[in-house]
Amino acid sequence: MSDPTSKETGSEMSTDTAAVVTCPECGEVAAPGARFCEGCGTSLTPPAPDAGNGSGVTADGAPAPGGPPHPGLTARPGEVQEAAPPPSATVLDPDPDSGVVPAARPCAACGGRVAADGYCEACGTPAQSERDHFEEHPASWVAGVCDRGIRHARNEDAMALATGPAPGTSPDRFAALVVCDGVSSAPDSDVASLAASRAARDVLATYGPGGTPASGAPVTGGTSARIAGWTDALVASSRAASAAVVEAAASIAAGRSPEDPVREPPSCTFATAVVDGDLVVAGWIGDSRVYWLPDSGEAEQLSVDDSWAQEMIAAGIPREQAENAPQAHAITRWLGPDAPDADAHCAATVARGPGWLLVCSDGLWNYCSPAGDVLDLVHRVQEEHAGEPLAMSGALVRWANEQGGRDNITAALARLVPTGRDRGSAAQPAPAAP
Repeated sequence: MSDPTSKETGSEMSTDTAAVVTCPECGEVAAPGARFCEGCGTSLTPPAPDAGNGSGVTADGAPAPGGPPHPGLTARPGEVQEAAPPPSATVLDPDPDSGVVPAARPCAACGGRVAADGYCEACGTPAQSERDHFEEHPASWVAGVCDRGIRHARNEDAMALATGPAPGTSPDRFAALVVCDGVSSAPDSDVASLAASRAARDVLATYGPGGTPASGAPVTGGTSARIAGWTDALVASSRAASAAVVEAAASIAAGRSPEDPVREPPSCTFATAVVDGDLVVAGWIGDSRVYWLPDSGEAEQLSVDDSWAQEMIAAGIPREQAENAPQAHAITRWLGPDAPDADAHCAATVARGPGWLLVCSDGLWNYCSPAGDVLDLVHRVQEEHAGEPLAMSGALVRWANEQGGRDNITAALARLVPTGRDRGSAAQPAPAAP
């Protein structure tokens, strides 16, 4: 699109480049600057001349022809990086502040034992690093799974979840779900997304009912006041997430040599939702999404994408056509040093009955976009997994991988069962932050 500030997440396009590339596998015309084909996921970056030097990777971090794949490599265009230590020796704890040490992981391919060299003793498949695939399950009713997918060399998605009661909360249920999707055209966006998600979660976990700071007075004024309070809290969390990305980018830039400057700063999208009893308030920047999926009644996409595709939909282009165009994933807002702003747009709804809150990246909704279709999918996995949130989140990720796994995938779920003491009155939107 013509906006020079737009960025790409799904097909990894930055619109300040003009080259057009045709996929060598399926013939689809790729978006300018894309590193992977949006149609089949094939890498569009030519192998480095010395890709066969034994490092096992090409310049874009993908496995070199004839070489073993090594998850977690961070080679950048124009360089071939030596293979990282075996994943079993470099397992990344996605949430070191939790105090929980990640357990040893079985082979993702066959379930066998991963040896000390990081490869399965039974089938030889390299182990996934903790950053490639991790889970969070802070309460019986909240869980999420974040996965690298099939086509990408690393996982640039991230999530962070928290459950209450937060300081000063009532007995009502509280949860905060944050999902960030790194902009793949910018190096080190996996660092940005992880920093952003944790920073936002930590801010939201300090608020009480109605989005009031723990040190503040209890909220009064009913549902409207609660929505306003949580809107302020979500904007505070997006600003904290932005500051974390900027800090991470500065640290990355400081560690680079003058001969290898940062070409584009790390960036990410942002989607979050809080549950306060029967109330759900969502905030977003970019095209990661928040859905409310009731057991009965109409599903809602609470977030509205900041993207080229959404602008086309608003102009009257059919959703399917807009979301499958080469420019579909060009985002118009993001978090990063070059972002136009850092204030989340917000919306709210009050749960009238039981249902599911889903916060996800485009790696999931790429294959299932309309709220009604997402509702059908979630209800199906609910039946298959007896309504267990962690099992359901994992099933959603596996389903997306079965559809092609062209992008990183994150699915975070919270189960809402409003009680008689919940304070809701009527569903209503929250005003966008100025």
